[in-house]
Amino acid sequence: MLLYAYNGVGKTRLSVTFRDLGRVVGADGATVRRDTLYFNAYTEDLFTWDNDLTFERKRVLELNAESRFFAGLRELEMEVKIGRLLARYTDINFYIDYDRREPPDSLNEPGAPLPPAVTFFREREENGDPRPIKASRGEENIFIWCFFLSIVELAMDPEVEAYRWVKYVYIDDPISSLDEHNAISVANHLARLLTSAGRGPSVVVSTHHVLFFNVLCNELKSRAIRYFLKNGENGSYSLLDTTSKPFLHHLAALVELHDAQETGALYTHHFNMLRRVMEQTASFFGLEDWKTCIEVADIDPDRTLYARMIDLMSHGDYSIYEPREMMEENKAHFRTVFRRFVAGHPFNPQLFP
Repeated sequence: MLLYAYNGVGKTRLSVTFRDLGRVVGADGATVRRDTLYFNAYTEDLFTWDNDLTFERKRVLELNAESRFFAGLRELEMEVKIGRLLARYTDINFYIDYDRREPPDSLNEPGAPLPPAVTFFREREENGDPRPIKASRGEENIFIWCFFLSIVELAMDPEVEAYRWVKYVYIDDPISSLDEHNAISVANHLARLLTSAGRGPSVVVSTHHVLFFNVLCNELKSRAIRYFLKNGENGSYSLLDTTSKPFLHHLAALVELHDAQETGALYTHHFNMLRRVMEQTASFFGLEDWKTCIEVADIDPDRTLYARMIDLMSHGDYSIYEPREMMEENKAHFRTVFRRFVAGHPFNPQLFP
């Protein structure tokens, strides 16, 4: 199942709620059973940087060893699996130190154990030791993603006992801080992993990234159900099924704007949405700017008014989380601009029944 949603809709909250549906908590508050392996903002928080602020020589990415996410890390030779995946995206190398300790208090007493940590490097010292480096945010995120993918591969292997508890895999926005090339690569790789597996966990992917979502849709085709996820009433969600037709962000926005101007439920932020669609349309057609998308006659006295209104409303001081309904006069102007825009460009008429 693929879910597309704007930022702020609550994708992370939804992924946590989904996880909690399959979690059983004991009397002491500890989790005794679960069924969902998930990737979201909380997963990224399992990795924290120790930047060696005192000496600034050995910066490492520490792993939260208390999490079940890292079950069987050493025994399953995860470094080999992660390295094979990581090589698809970057030339950075790494190793995991499982036996870290604090400096000893004396010659006879070893220091207290420290959490396992990842050391990144590209070059080695003259003696052959890796030269530690601080990975970029994009390299860090792609490493964590490859770490997660290697676990998903294990969860899809019925012979691996450590992850046999996984019934569902929930992936929320895995491509933050990645450029478009890597966004396409990650989506393509994920789709191939999911389609190459036999029977395995059911998978949900949610994202706000248009390109990532579209690549997944094209790669998975009929294997996936696709939804546009939006906020409903009283903290609920609503789902628009986009499985039967191609999904693009600007097309989904047009459908939403069409429905809003038909029903009269027009809010100030709809001007912002309309301008964004016009910006994308102008860019696609190589036009000078979005104002050329307003199809009105040169002699129309309201031509300048429409352009100024959209410009003003799309820079207004308002919050999309607290919708402010338009005045009736502005609603009428919005309908005029929207209908002329749609009539002047060859969008599929089936989008606007």
